[in-house]
Amino acid sequence: MLSIALTAPANAQPDAVAVAESLFNRGLADMLAGRYPTGCPALAESHRLDPRPGRLFTLAECEAQWGRIATAVARYNDFLALYSRMSEAEKLQQHERHKVAHEQRDALAPLVPQLTLSLPSNAPPGTVVQRDGITLGQPSLGIALPVNPGEHVVTTEVPGGPVHEVRFTIDRSESKTIELEVKLPGEEPARERPTDRPPPDQVAVPPPRPADGAAPSTQASGPSGRRVVTYVAGGLAVSGLILGSVTGLMALDESNRAAKDCRDVGPGVATCGTAGKAAGDRAVHLATVSTIGFSAGVVLAGAAVLLLLTEPSPSGPQASAAPRPRAGAVSWSLLAGPNGGGVAVRSQW
Repeated sequence: MLSIALTAPANAQPDAVAVAESLFNRGLADMLAGRYPTGCPALAESHRLDPRPGRLFTLAECEAQWGRIATAVARYNDFLALYSRMSEAEKLQQHERHKVAHEQRDALAPLVPQLTLSLPSNAPPGTVVQRDGITLGQPSLGIALPVNPGEHVVTTEVPGGPVHEVRFTIDRSESKTIELEVKLPGEEPARERPTDRPPPDQVAVPPPRPADGAAPSTQASGPSGRRVVTYVAGGLAVSGLILGSVTGLMALDESNRAAKDCRDVGPGVATCGTAGKAAGDRAVHLATVSTIGFSAGVVLAGAAVLLLLTEPSPSGPQASAAPRPRAGAVSWSLLAGPNGGGVAVRSQW
């Protein structure tokens, strides 16, 4: 439940009050529309310019709905602390908000993530640590601090050294400890360090030398671009022939259905019912698709065969020593004709 009634204005400049009121109205509208990235900052600025209990409570509600539960809990606590200092008349006006703030704070507090950041022992004095752009002093390191769920960016910078950045995410109710790294002056980031020598577990091992008199073996390279095009054309040809076959059978089936529902069938003339006419129309459409599928399949099959037959023969010792087909080898070819098509599979045993 959201209550937006405002109490008597606090001491603020008239211009600031007007700006704060405008920001509050805009922020509230964005909040109700679910535009929290713009609504919550507007509410925060409104409260900064003209602090009021209603604005503080609304800001806490916005942060909670945005998912920034650590910030929301802090805002609810601010409101509860302010409520404890109110007069009895003011408490009566804010009683409902006090109840909601107390319930929300107690429900969200156990879900707030806890993050512990610590510096390594080699970090020199004066090392600056920032989390999401906020500088953390020495008292904030080594202890668990509440943070909002989601992604965070932590940077470390030693005096005169480069900035080291680490990104991480943390979920609700999660406790995470991160030992930060520092880059000393003159030390390049890890990703920019030269890697002239591979790691020990990745040292290249030279291939074994061939036996005396044996020709050096070469690794088989992948298929050429022309062969890839041939494969693609062949696959598309098979798909076209299959499409033509399936749609042709479907057209024949629809034609038979139309014939059963039609009478006085003559050249280009027939008397058909609604179902027969619909079946006839479907038969015509399917026959068109079948014709296109077969035509495309035949053309692509011809292109694939032409590419295969005109492919240059390999040169060198490998060509003369081409292995003969092994037992169990399987080959296929495309078949196409006026009335259908298919695939022929041959095996040698």
